[in-house]
Amino acid sequence: MSVLIRRAEPADFDAIARLSVAAYRADGQLDAAADYAAVLADVPARAEAGELLVAVDEITGEVLGSVLFVLPGTPYAELSGPGEAEFRMLAVDPAAQGRGVGGALVRACLTRARDLGCRRVVICTRSVAAAAHRLYARFGFVRTPERDWSPRPGVDLHALHLDLAGARCPVPGPA
Repeated sequence: MSVLIRRAEPADFDAIARLSVAAYRADGQLDAAADYAAVLADVPARAEAGELLVAVDEITGEVLGSVLFVLPGTPYAELSGPGEAEFRMLAVDPAAQGRGVGGALVRACLTRARDLGCRRVVICTRSVAAAAHRLYARFGFVRTPERDWSPRPGVDLHALHLDLAGARCPVPGPA
């Protein structure tokens, strides 16, 4: 399967909303934060606040995943400061998981951060998101426990960072 990463278009928004909610639900991440489904489904707000990227099947054009790339001081930025970029809400359609889509989206965010001259990329993940932790570890992201936080009781977020000078981009393959 060949995956193309591009900027999301309004015609993609319904698919992004569906797959984002489905991916977070399948991963058990909507249990303690059920109202987060509404945030994930508000794709127009995300697209306005940052660079919303999609992974599409190059042959069928099907939207397989998405991620929001943001810079410090923008509405969806949670951790980033000067010289840092951040990505949020990375989601891959459950039917497309394990086919390299998540890795392709991460690589696109790292490339964008480098292109903008950022020295670091920061992200946060739910403490229970084992698959996400494995994906990010393959790219060299490391825990930054002093930046861990909790938006509400029962939702613990682990902060991770990747210094771009020493970043490694794994060869394309299953995520």
